[in-house]
Amino acid sequence: MDRIQEKLMILADAAKYDVSCSSSGSKRKNTGGIGDASSSGICHTYTEDGRCVSLLKILLTNHCIYDCSFCVSRKSNDVKRAAFTVDEVVELTMNFYRRNYIEGLFLSSGIFKNADFTMERLMRIVKKLRTEERYNGYIHLKTIPGASEELIKEAGLYVDRMSINLEMPTEKGLKMVAPEKDHDSVRKPLAFVQNQISELKAQSKLIKSKPLFVPAGQSTQMVIGATPENDFEIMSVANEFYQNYKLKRVYYSGYIPINNENALLPQIGSQPPLIRENRLYQTDWLLRFYDFKLDEILNPLFSNLDMDIDPKLGWALRNPHFFPIDVNKASYQEIIRIPGIGRQSAMKIVKSRKFGKLHEYQVRKMGISFNRAQYFMTCADTVTRLGELAPLKVKSLITSTSQSKYKSTIPSNQLSLF
Repeated sequence: MDRIQEKLMILADAAKYDVSCSSSGSKRKNTGGIGDASSSGICHTYTEDGRCVSLLKILLTNHCIYDCSFCVSRKSNDVKRAAFTVDEVVELTMNFYRRNYIEGLFLSSGIFKNADFTMERLMRIVKKLRTEERYNGYIHLKTIPGASEELIKEAGLYVDRMSINLEMPTEKGLKMVAPEKDHDSVRKPLAFVQNQISELKAQSKLIKSKPLFVPAGQSTQMVIGATPENDFEIMSVANEFYQNYKLKRVYYSGYIPINNENALLPQIGSQPPLIRENRLYQTDWLLRFYDFKLDEILNPLFSNLDMDIDPKLGWALRNPHFFPIDVNKASYQEIIRIPGIGRQSAMKIVKSRKFGKLHEYQVRKMGISFNRAQYFMTCADTVTRLGELAPLKVKSLITSTSQSKYKSTIPSNQLSLF
């Protein structure tokens, strides 16, 4: 048991750098076994920087045949190595679940010997959990780049979500830090899994009962800040992957300095670019749920996001001709473009105005960030309009208000720190 605990400490610690462990969207139902990934979903716990820690998140092994400069498990790194057996991972998962420590499994691995050798063991783990242990909980499996389609297809029958890391946003950046890898080995598995999902969806119109195949879809992850891509390049790649492979999520992981021997990488002592990571997620959200086009937010002439303000506010300040928007007349699609108004608040506004014109005091109560929205909208009793204030002045007013609110939550004896 002591040896298992030592392995768990090593391989759980090595897995913490992978952030793409979302567990939403599964349709797998309990068929009389243990666990359920669909009726109640997965409860998440998050670290301070937003990383999910709710699943049993481990590597099968941290041995690896590759020497990627940005990876803690790289071949040349002097770290303790360990590897689970198939039975050990199955036993850990079931024991942790029965004790209510976890509600799902996130399983990845370094690559030892070759891609198929590793993928075959990952497949055996998820197959044994489903068929022998009758485990119906959530399983997220990392696909091994270069693995055969037969192994990927069989594994897809037993998992809820698959993902495969793109690593660096561009091929050029990847070759700088991982010359043995390429993006083609990522694109092929993503395309194969998406084709399988599409085929099964088409067959469901003709066949009443069909097997589940990756019901929660696919995702990928890019490391941000290790190589010199700008935000436009990063989001262009993400946008392409959403369109071509119908991904559920693209994750942006700020590079954590772990290698002081490679002059091309940010060195130990620097901070991971968490603000930039957050701005990329906000941009991703605008593209997926707010009907923004990429060239509205980023383009060759505006290739990096503003770190001081969120991208929606940045777009609004660059497009003052679009404002102010009259919340009593505008469409839902126009209202969600107002900084400080989210989708739910916009829907409340559209529904509420059926009963009469909306005034500022009413809109304030609908969950909007009024200190932002007030400069970009008009209500029945609005006096000040955006056209009367310069965009730079509006930015200054909004950021100063946000900073003063932040400082008001800090004890007076700590304000000197700021």
